[in-house]
Amino acid sequence: MEDKTQKLTLKREVGLMGAVSLIAGTMIGSGIFMTPQTVLSTIGSPGASLVVWAACGVLVIMISFCYAELGTVITESGGEYIYILRTSGPVVAFMLIFSSVLFVRPAGVASVALGFAQYVVAPFYSDCLPPVLVVKCVAAAAILVLAIVNCLNVRLSMSLQVFFMVAKILSLAVIIVGGVVMLIRGHTETFEDSFENTNVGINPIGIAFYQGLWSYDGWNNLNYVTEELKRPEVNLPRAVIIAISLVTGLYLLVNVSYLTVMTPKELMSSTAVAVTWGNKVLGSWGWIMSLAAALSAFGSLNGTFFSGGRVCFVAAREGHMPDILAMAHVRRLTPSPALIFTTIVSLIVLIPGDFQSIVNFFSFTAWFFYAITLSGLLYLKIKKPELPRPYKVPIILPILVLIAAVFLVLAPIIDDPQIEYLYVALFVLSGAILYVPFIRYKLCPGLLTKLTVFLQLFLEVAPAEKNL
Repeated sequence: MEDKTQKLTLKREVGLMGAVSLIAGTMIGSGIFMTPQTVLSTIGSPGASLVVWAACGVLVIMISFCYAELGTVITESGGEYIYILRTSGPVVAFMLIFSSVLFVRPAGVASVALGFAQYVVAPFYSDCLPPVLVVKCVAAAAILVLAIVNCLNVRLSMSLQVFFMVAKILSLAVIIVGGVVMLIRGHTETFEDSFENTNVGINPIGIAFYQGLWSYDGWNNLNYVTEELKRPEVNLPRAVIIAISLVTGLYLLVNVSYLTVMTPKELMSSTAVAVTWGNKVLGSWGWIMSLAAALSAFGSLNGTFFSGGRVCFVAAREGHMPDILAMAHVRRLTPSPALIFTTIVSLIVLIPGDFQSIVNFFSFTAWFFYAITLSGLLYLKIKKPELPRPYKVPIILPILVLIAAVFLVLAPIIDDPQIEYLYVALFVLSGAILYVPFIRYKLCPGLLTKLTVFLQLFLEVAPAEKNL
C-alpha cells in the first residue's frame, strides 16, 4: 500500500474583498478618532495638520507599492520578517522578530485595545475621565474575545473584518456629511489664516508624522498573510491600491469635518475627538459616534490580531521561535499557538501601557525595520533583476521612501534626544546577542522538546507546511 500523508497547510481563504477589508479595516482603527488632536497640537496650525495627513497618505501609498512588489517576488507570509530574512540574513531578521513579537506587535494590539476601551466607557463617564483600571479591563476583554474568534475560524475572522470595515466607512461618512453641511452653512473660521502658528522644526514635523502614520498603520497587513491570499500576484497590488486610496481620501475629509465643527482649541483639548464632534453636531445622538469609534477600533484590533499571529507562526517555521508556534490546529487550520502567545504578551504590555508613548516608540522601531526592508528591495532590483516580478515599481520609489524612513527614524532623536530611544535601540540590538546561543547553537533544547510535545497534545496542533 502507498503511504499517503496529507500535508497540513493554512488554506487560501482571503479573496479581494477580504484583502481590501484586511488593509482598510485595520488602518481605520482608533487612530483617526484619537490622533487628530495630537497632530494638530504638535504641528500648531489646521492647514499644516491637513498637509501632514495628506503627506502621510502619499508616503503610505508609495511604501505599500514597494511592498506589493516584494510580496509578488517573495510569495511567503511574514511581511518584513520574511523579506529581511531573504535579503539581509537571519541575524537582522531575528532582531526584527525579537523586538516585534515582544514589543512592537503587542504594543500595537494594546494601544488599539486601549483606544477601543476608551470609547466604550466614555458615555458612562461624561463628566470626568474614566478610571484607568476600568479602561484596561475592557481592553483586556476585547483582546481575549478576538483571540478566541481568530483561533476558531479564519472565515469567521474575515467575515467580522468585512462587517466592521463597512460599519467604519459608514461612520466616517456620517462625519464627512456633517462637516459638509457645516461648511455649506458658512462655518469656515478655522480655515482663515490656517497656517498661522505652524511649528516648523525637525522634531514637531517628525512627531506629527509619527502620530499621523499611526492612523495609517495596517497598510502592510496583507503581506503577513500572502500564503492565505487567493491569487496573490493579482489581488495583492489591487487590494493595496483600492484600500489605501480609499482610506487617505476618507482621512482628509474627516479632518476637514473636525476642523469645520470644532475650533483648534476645542480639538486639542478633546480626549475623544469623534465624541466631541458627535455632541456638537448630533446633540443627544452624540453617543452614536462613541459606538462607531468603538466598533472601528474593534475591527482594527481583529485585523492586527489576524496578521500578528502569522508573523509569530512564520518565524517559528524558520526556526527563530519555539517549534510549537509553527503549528496549526489539525481541524480548524488556524495557527492557534501563535495567536495564544500573541494574546499573552499583549495582555502583559497592556498593564503599564500609556497610549501616547506606545505610539511614539512603536513608530520609531517600525520605521527602522521598514528602512531595512526597502534596502532589501533595492538589493533585489539591482543584484537579482532576473527574478519573476508580476508587479514592478520604478527604482526611484523605494529610494524616496527609504530617505523618508531614515528621516522618521533620526529626526526625533537628533532634535530632541530622549533616554527612551536609547533603551529601545538597546532592546532591538539585544536580539543579535541572543541569536548566537539560542538560535545558532540551540541551547536548552531538551526542556523545550518536552514542553512542545505536551502543548501539541493539549492544543491539538501539528506542524504546518508552507503554502506556496
